[in-house]
Amino acid sequence: MLEMCTRPLEMCFGGGGGGGDELLWHMDLKPYVSGDYSIAVVQANSSLEDQGQVFTSPSATYVGVYDGHGGPEASRFITQHLFPFLHKFASEHGGLSAEVIKKAFDATEEEFLHLVKRSWPARPQIASVGSCCLVGAIANDVLYVANLGDSRAVLGRRVSPNGPNNQVVAERLSTDHNVAVEEVRKEVVALHPDDSHIVVYNHGVWRIKGIIQLVGFKSERYNSSLCPGLRPPLCPKRNILVDVMNAKVDKVSRSIGDMYLKKPEFIQQFGLPIPLKRPVMTAEPSILSRKLKPQDLFLIFASDGLWEQLSDQVACEIVLKSPRVGIARRLVRAAVQEAAKKREMRYDDIKRIEKGVRRHFHDDITVIVIYLDHPLSSSNGRFKEDDFIDCTSAPVDIFSLNADEADD
Repeated sequence: MLEMCTRPLEMCFGGGGGGGDELLWHMDLKPYVSGDYSIAVVQANSSLEDQGQVFTSPSATYVGVYDGHGGPEASRFITQHLFPFLHKFASEHGGLSAEVIKKAFDATEEEFLHLVKRSWPARPQIASVGSCCLVGAIANDVLYVANLGDSRAVLGRRVSPNGPNNQVVAERLSTDHNVAVEEVRKEVVALHPDDSHIVVYNHGVWRIKGIIQLVGFKSERYNSSLCPGLRPPLCPKRNILVDVMNAKVDKVSRSIGDMYLKKPEFIQQFGLPIPLKRPVMTAEPSILSRKLKPQDLFLIFASDGLWEQLSDQVACEIVLKSPRVGIARRLVRAAVQEAAKKREMRYDDIKRIEKGVRRHFHDDITVIVIYLDHPLSSSNGRFKEDDFIDCTSAPVDIFSLNADEADD
């Protein structure tokens, strides 16, 4: 299973460029045992920090969206390790369960900690790398959704079991572990009653510990020379300080990695004046299980880059009203178009901005759409069982086949 998920990209993807956007990759439509699925990702950071994958077999389907921060190492690590752990523990325990999923998350966190300890002397920055982690698993008509951070799973369903197919209701299936949410702030404060500065409101944004955005990020200035061919107000000529407001690590309260906020020996080495009596972040996933129903039409798994631009309901309506082929790509484009509109730009203008600079306009965005055709428990005679064992992963970096970098 691990070999299948990490084999050469040209064998695994079945996708291509994004119709004029050199930073957009997509896999338009692929069958699985209960329907079809589609994947798309657009890169904004210098290194793609989002990763996404789908594993399918006759007995189970796994979906993963991993939104890294501080660097791509954690999200790439999860891509190689989480699904094999899920498969291993499900086999040992006789099938999927919330306990199996939690064990897989714990094992992935523990293995990444070992990597950090091995790499720390030569690469101390590795201790500040982490990733949100969103996983969906379908087996025996039961859906499990587990998440750390603020990637999100949304179900599109008919209003009622016998309702019309042209109306959809968006049902959020995951919890945003982001301290911008009041309930999450209260949870973090309750876990640290002796730390009055565990959550700080800074420059209009709630942040864990207030100053941790200084680690692993730097402010930079950009001007019109970084987006040639664009005129004000598309790319202002005046210098604009790019703050760390977009840094994710100081906003989410759960993740894989971020060991410098979990293990005292690492934060002390960073030399920051942040007293750490206990971990300020956790890898404990929120897990939901749900029996799939006839009115359930599709699932959207996406990093927060999508949800920063589109509401749950708008995204579901786009899926409902659009052709299946290329649906994930259509959602990504809709999000980028919305980001362009906020800057009084056109989508074609944003497409011309190179990675790295493009992060000032929108985040990396990963979208996976899973159609729930019925009956869910059969392949409808379309395939032999062996045909359903497959793994599709988004590129490590858009149009990069650098396997050595991925293995790092």
